[in-house]
Amino acid sequence: MAAPALLSTMMDAPLTLDAILARAGTLFGSIEVVSRLADRSLVRHTYGDVARRARSLAAGLQRAGLKEGDRVATLMWNHHAHLETYFGVPMAGGVYHTLNLRLPAEELEYIVKHANDRFLVVDDCLLPLLGKIPGVFAKNGGPVERVFVVSLTDAPVTEHETYESLLEGGEAGFAPPSPDERRAAGLCYTSGTTGKPKGVLYSHRSLVLHCMASAMVDTLAIRQSDVMLPVVPMFHVNAWGLPFTAAMVGAKLVLPGPHLDPAGLLDLYASERVTFSAGVPTIWLGILQALEREPARWSLTPGLRMVVGGSAAPESLIRGLDAFGLRVVHAWGMTETSPLGTVSFLKSTLDGSDLDATYKVRAKQGIPVPFVEIRAAGEAGPVAHDGVAMGELEVRGPWVAASYFANEEGADRWTADGWFRTGDVVTIDQQGYVAIADRTKDLIKSGGEWISSVALENTLMAHPAVREACVVAIPDEKWGERPAAVVAWKEGQKATAAELSAHLAPHFAKWALPDVFVERDAIPRNSTGKFLKSQLRDELRDPATRRAIA
Repeated sequence: MAAPALLSTMMDAPLTLDAILARAGTLFGSIEVVSRLADRSLVRHTYGDVARRARSLAAGLQRAGLKEGDRVATLMWNHHAHLETYFGVPMAGGVYHTLNLRLPAEELEYIVKHANDRFLVVDDCLLPLLGKIPGVFAKNGGPVERVFVVSLTDAPVTEHETYESLLEGGEAGFAPPSPDERRAAGLCYTSGTTGKPKGVLYSHRSLVLHCMASAMVDTLAIRQSDVMLPVVPMFHVNAWGLPFTAAMVGAKLVLPGPHLDPAGLLDLYASERVTFSAGVPTIWLGILQALEREPARWSLTPGLRMVVGGSAAPESLIRGLDAFGLRVVHAWGMTETSPLGTVSFLKSTLDGSDLDATYKVRAKQGIPVPFVEIRAAGEAGPVAHDGVAMGELEVRGPWVAASYFANEEGADRWTADGWFRTGDVVTIDQQGYVAIADRTKDLIKSGGEWISSVALENTLMAHPAVREACVVAIPDEKWGERPAAVVAWKEGQKATAAELSAHLAPHFAKWALPDVFVERDAIPRNSTGKFLKSQLRDELRDPATRRAIA
C-alpha cells in the first residue's frame, strides 16, 4: 500500500480579486486612475477612491438583493466606474458580465438573456443602444430587474436609477461571500463569428494567475512605475486583463472613455506620459498614420510599449512605430484564454541576429507564457515544430476555458485529452515561437495547396501606397479557390495591380499571388476591430462588385 502524500506546511490563502483591490488601495492608494468622459474632460480618482467605491458598490448590490452567482451586466466604455464594477461585483459574490457595445442589438439581446443578467450598469451615452433591446427588461419578460446609469455627460437621468445612488449607503451591512478562489467572477462572450456567441466564465483564481503572468518581465513586464492606457475595451476580454494587472502592481491607469481616435489617444499619451498601451493592429495603424502626418505634434515617452493582439500585426507596422521610438510587443490570445497565451520577445539565444531576422521574430506571436502549453495539430496528429508545418493551435492551462457557460454547443472545440482547439492555423519553430498563418475558416486552398491570407496581407501592407489590406478566397472552377486582395490606399497614394503583384512576388510562389486586386475606401471590420472577411467573401463572389484595380 502506497504511503500517503507528504503535505506541505504552507498557508492556503485564496487567490481572489478583492486581495488585489485591497493591496492597491492600501499600498498604492494615492496612485491615479484617470478617466476621460464623453466631453473629453478628465476626471481623476486614486486607487484609494476606487477601493472605497468598489466596496460601496458591493454593499449596494447586496442591499439591492444580489445573491451569490447573480450576473451584473455592464454596457460601458473604459472609465473608473467600469473598473469599480470589475472589483465590486465579484466582491459582493456576483459575476460581472461585460457587454460588447459594438454588437448588433439582436446579438446583445440574445447574450443578456442567455447570461440571465439580473442587474445592468450602463453609461448614459449608451442609453439609446440599451433602448434598442427592450426585450431584456423584466417588465417585457427579460431577466434584467434593475438598471443603474453612470453619468458621463451632463444629461439628467430621467429613467432607471443612477449608479451613484447604488453607492450612497457606503459599506453599511456588507457581508463578504466565502473566499473561494474557484467561485465565478467574470463572464465574457465570444463575438459569435461562427454560430451564436458563447460565454466564457472566469474564476477569481484564473484572473489572479493571469495577472501574475502578464506582469512578468518576459511577458508584458508591467511595473509600478508604468502609466498604462488600455485602448482595448474593457468589454473585450477584460481589456486583456490589464486593469487587474495595473491594480495589482500599482501602475497609474489612464482610461480613454468613448474617444479612441488616433489624435485623441496621442493627446492622452503625451499629456499623461503613458509608458504602456494595448490595442488591436487597426488602432496602431491609425496611430502610425497620425504620427507620419504630423511627426512634430506629440512629445511621447521614449520607448512607450504598445502591445498588439487580436490579429497579426504586419512587420511594416512594427518598423514604422520603431522609427518614432515606440516599441511594439506582439501577443496572442482569445476570449477562451483570458486572453494571454503567447508573447513575442527576443530570447538571449537570438543575440547577434541581424536586424531583419529580429523583425521577423518580433512579427511572430511569440512563445507561450508560463503555465500555458501549446501544440499544433494537423489531420494526422501533432505537426513538427520546424517553422514550416502548419496545424491548428491547441492550448491548455490554468486560465484556459474547459467549457462554455450554460451551453452544450461548442463541445467539439475541446479535444478528447482536454486541449482547447483555437481555430488558428499556425507554425511553431524550433525555439517555440508561434506564427499565425490564418484562421481555419480563412485559409485559402487552391489546387490542393494552402495559401495564408495573413502572410499576403502583412506583405501588402508594407507597400508604400497601401493603408490596409485584406485577402480572402473567391471561388474558382479550375483551382477551387483563389486569393483576392482588397486594399485601401494611403491618402494621395495608389498603385496598379501589376505593381502590387511585383511587390509580393519576391516573397511568395507565383501560384500564391492574388488573381485580383480590389480597392475599397475602407475595409469592413467586426465588433472587435478585425477585418470582416465573411462580408468580403460574400461581396466578391460576384465579379461585378469587385471594382478590380487595373
